[in-house]
Amino acid sequence: MISWMQKHNKYLVWTIWVATIAFIGAGFVGWGSYSFGSKAGNVAKVGNIEITQSKLNMVYSNVYNQYNEMLQGKLDDKKAKEMGLIKQAFATLATQAKILNFAQDVGIIVSDEEVAKMLEEIKGFQKDGVFNKEIYNAYLRSQRLKAKVFEATLRDDLVINKTLALLQTESLPLEEETVSAAMNVADKLTYKVLTPSDVTFTADEAKVKAYWELHKENYMTKKAYTLSIVWTPTNETVVTDEELKAFYEANTFNYTDASGKQLLFDAAKEKASQDLKLKKTKKVAQKSYIAFKKGKIESSENTTLPVGDPKLTKALWDEIGQKSIGDILKPKVVGDKYATVKIKSINEPKVMSFEEAKEEVTKAYTVQAKKEALLTLAESTLKNLDESNATVSDFITLEKSDNLKSLNSQESLQFLQKLFTSSKETGIISISNKVVVYNIMEQKLLEMDANKTDFVKENVNQMKKRTFETNLIKMLDEKYPTEVYMEGLTN
Repeated sequence: MISWMQKHNKYLVWTIWVATIAFIGAGFVGWGSYSFGSKAGNVAKVGNIEITQSKLNMVYSNVYNQYNEMLQGKLDDKKAKEMGLIKQAFATLATQAKILNFAQDVGIIVSDEEVAKMLEEIKGFQKDGVFNKEIYNAYLRSQRLKAKVFEATLRDDLVINKTLALLQTESLPLEEETVSAAMNVADKLTYKVLTPSDVTFTADEAKVKAYWELHKENYMTKKAYTLSIVWTPTNETVVTDEELKAFYEANTFNYTDASGKQLLFDAAKEKASQDLKLKKTKKVAQKSYIAFKKGKIESSENTTLPVGDPKLTKALWDEIGQKSIGDILKPKVVGDKYATVKIKSINEPKVMSFEEAKEEVTKAYTVQAKKEALLTLAESTLKNLDESNATVSDFITLEKSDNLKSLNSQESLQFLQKLFTSSKETGIISISNKVVVYNIMEQKLLEMDANKTDFVKENVNQMKKRTFETNLIKMLDEKYPTEVYMEGLTN
């Protein structure tokens, strides 16, 4: 997944730059942040436009959240750095700035009325389908943003939209015919599907150990911390109905459903109650922190945990990672209580012994060895495909793949996508843990389905739009130079 996103991140540029709308529409979720050093509050200048530190932080947070969602919440700061997310965020802002420079030069403007209309249409700022100024102001306060700064961002988004709209052109008949022809090629195949069950394999311990010797740096123990923790629970903190309702009314923007719609009091009551209890208990936790620091109270528990253990939050682990032995962290929220943590000792990662890593290494070696054996079998099968009880298909297309035996619908689609982008008449294609050996016997061009005319037009228009956008950015790269004030933003 990560490699796919890195390979295709150029196509994410045009979705990520609308950071403001995505940011609000998600229901005021608190994103991550990134520490920057800059020149007078700016990190770079593109043409006549300065890129501010705060704007970079906001876009980085949005990029981080998008990737984290695609990775099902498994993204952390280390992986984000490896993936170069800060560079992607800056590249997005630099691209925006180039388009904004161009828009200024050609006189593209956005009126105050257009900005107001866009602001009113943001669902996160609506109550019962109508823009609510109190919710908007509460959001600005929570994010420490001034209205003019936020609305300037909206204006930039609208300018960019208007500029890119100039690149949209309708498909031409010849373009539609060319794409239609590519979509309607049909192949008749001789093929055979090979699976791991077609090869006989037994893991030899000597070979497993040899594999471990070559890859043992990949098998490390996890970094772990021995911690003393003072827990400050909230279960005994009392909140009245009046306090709870007042707290909910002041923080309604924090309580939304998955679609970003504001929750009513009854639906948000349990979460609001927990938040209010945490707020009221904060002073108690701070007093416990001071007493613990002075040695007046003992810890609630002593434990050794690997980095990232779910007993503590990601934010707490991030802070622990920046501290040293003996440091005591101020109280942090963990579930429905506060944790004051002291670092007793740090166990750095080390290479596992063969016995410690044996089970994991054996699995990895077995997977690799079976793949190699399967490919060896596939190569021999390809030489004698006609004599190996191969299957002969009907004419197949990208849309007609349900007659491929031994492959499910998803595997069939993956196979055909690779087949129709290959120039080889015969070959071997790997699909998941299977291998397909094939030979194209016959090929023909089918007539275009009249019902798919709109689909073809849409594909042509999208391809043209991407091509025009790419060429526009290349032109703007030369026209508007970029001056970067800090390291780590570009390759």
